[in-house]
Amino acid sequence: MIPIHENLTNRVAVITGGSGVLCSKMAIELARHGVKIAILNRTKEKGQEVVELIEQIGGTAISIATDVLDRSSLESAREEIKKLFGRVDLLINGAGGNHPDAITAPERYGEETEGKSFFDLDENGFSRVFDSNFIGTFLASQVFGKDLLQAESPAIVNISSMSSYSPMTKVPAYSAAKASINNFTMWMAVHFAEVGLRVNAIAPGFFITKQNKDLLLKEDGSLTARSNNIMTATPMKRFGQPEDLLGTLLWLVDESYSGFVTGITVPIDGGFMAYSGV
Repeated sequence: MIPIHENLTNRVAVITGGSGVLCSKMAIELARHGVKIAILNRTKEKGQEVVELIEQIGGTAISIATDVLDRSSLESAREEIKKLFGRVDLLINGAGGNHPDAITAPERYGEETEGKSFFDLDENGFSRVFDSNFIGTFLASQVFGKDLLQAESPAIVNISSMSSYSPMTKVPAYSAAKASINNFTMWMAVHFAEVGLRVNAIAPGFFITKQNKDLLLKEDGSLTARSNNIMTATPMKRFGQPEDLLGTLLWLVDESYSGFVTGITVPIDGGFMAYSGV
């Protein structure tokens, strides 16, 4: 178990998409270190499930139904958080994911393939995925940014993906949005460097989540052809576990460990990016 980071005790963290597989584990881990957690989620009930897990370990958390693409919704959440906790110290931008309307099939003319052709992708589906990943990060950073600047050692951690470096097949909107997250992370890091707000990102490799489960696992739990390709390209020969992200998260939000670190995206991928394939 990771030793308690006493610097984090009594800080307040806002986590968008906090009920997801990865971000819920982050929320619980931060709470274990004494951080007060505000989970912003489209569905309050799903966020409340994480709140209850946090309360079971003696932590403090709230769940607020929030649409990260609606500025007024974010501002309402901000007011509620400020009223209850008094401030905001950390922001984790985890809202995002993919959508079937933005997934393509291989282009094989003259034969049937499962999924949509690139030429049949609907721009609304593409925009929905891009916006939920990138614009949601932009808006949340705007709404909570002024509060962060008033904190003693504020930090933003954005959630990117290894698909931001080498875009995965089938998911052009998701890959493009995550590449934008990397670039935006660097831009914000430079913009806020002189006022003390550090901005970094985490790029998970292949983790099984609700969004990708059907792409990676068959109904019987065995690997799909796509998963076998992933295993071939991942030197550690396994999928990531949510717990694999926690050490990096704590490093990035605790200024006593990473006070001179800003503007980076950390790959957590089992060696995927380092492997040439030979």
